[in-house]
Amino acid sequence: MWFVMFAFYNYLMKRNLLLVASVLSFAFATSCKNDKNLNADNAVEAGAASDEAVSYMVDTAASVIEWTGSKPTGKHNGTIKLSGGNLFMNGDVPESGNFTIDMSTITVLDLKSGDGKEDLEAHLKGANQGADADHFFNTGKFPVGRFEITRVNKADGKTLIEGNLTIKETTKNIKIPASVTIQGDQLTIVSDEFAIDRTLWNVNYGSKSVYDNLGDKFINDNIDLKVTIKASK
Repeated sequence: MWFVMFAFYNYLMKRNLLLVASVLSFAFATSCKNDKNLNADNAVEAGAASDEAVSYMVDTAASVIEWTGSKPTGKHNGTIKLSGGNLFMNGDVPESGNFTIDMSTITVLDLKSGDGKEDLEAHLKGANQGADADHFFNTGKFPVGRFEITRVNKADGKTLIEGNLTIKETTKNIKIPASVTIQGDQLTIVSDEFAIDRTLWNVNYGSKSVYDNLGDKFINDNIDLKVTIKASK
């Protein structure tokens, strides 16, 4: 009799442990899903520059956004150019400003010409893709992106720039840690590498958080970015 009771007790304990494990797994999965949104929030109204702020014009030839996208079998990286912008500085602190992103300049750097480079660039841009043009950035329909500063804080030698990022006519407020340097009439802003969840801007191709049954054929939702801005008075 005692053996039966012991076995029943073990069964109950195992069921409880499985239940606890299931709850913890669900909580962890939910937490991870929520963590994706920590660097993006709803758009915020941008403030105007003060009378003391100094205007700097973005040098589009010297400014660049570096990107890296990844998947289980590897990753790709490249650049995107800017097409304009102005920044308003109060001392070494950006008070306001914006820059535009020329989405048609998406370039892949890790592939050689004739070895898949042109195909991947066309896929990212949606060029000559027909019904599949909206897989990624659909630059024919959405040729320009935009970033507008909404708030800036300084701490521990770093500048945290908050701003509205618009891609595919969807706007989210993100936070970018950066270093700001002024030498004479020249302004340089270089961000740390940071990540955005592309699906928040409706860039959904290959996302396992959007589509089921992808197996290991998915593409990670996060895109790693690094922004370098050169500007002058």
